Amino acid sequence: MQVDSTESPDVNVFTPKRFGDSRGFFSEVYNRNQFAAAGVALDFVQDNQSLSRDVGTLRGLHFQAPPFAQDKLVRVLAGCVFDVVVDIRKGSATYGRWVGIELSAENFRQLLIPVGFLHGFITLEPDTVVLYKVSAPYSPDHDFGVAWNDPEIGITWPRQAASPILSAKDSAQPLLRDVKSPF
Repeated sequence: MQVDSTESPDVNVFTPKRFGDSRGFFSEVYNRNQFAAAGVALDFVQDNQSLSRDVGTLRGLHFQAPPFAQDKLVRVLAGCVFDVVVDIRKGSATYGRWVGIELSAENFRQLLIPVGFLHGFITLEPDTVVLYKVSAPYSPDHDFGVAWNDPEIGITWPRQAASPILSAKDSAQPLLRDVKSPF
């Protein structure tokens, strides 16, 4: 497994090895021992999957507050996304800064997002399927978000975000300055 760092020292990209032949390929996309050897010892308790039919579907920016805060391991099974994380840990040297990375079924990258980061993505291809492992179960009472287009964060989204497809919830998220970070 290849491990690459990002501009945020706590956010990493994991690319598992693929073993292919004329039939296709095989890969261990998650192996607890390999992750532990890379310094990641998480207990994932739930897997989530989303299908976004249209290009330009934007989901996020979301986080769950303690005691249901979630580490996430995100990967794309079909299609492609521009995946974004924003540091909302009070006192962090990278507070309010974002990191964006393209994840696709083709590039096989997985993004490990620790607790204390907002998460969102926009689809770059139709019928995109995203799978993510989380370290805490979903709790609607602890589910919060921030506006995807908060000018103080200043995410440079791909052109698909000029008029993204949003849920009603994501259309009404507050700015980061109006959210009290629990981290």
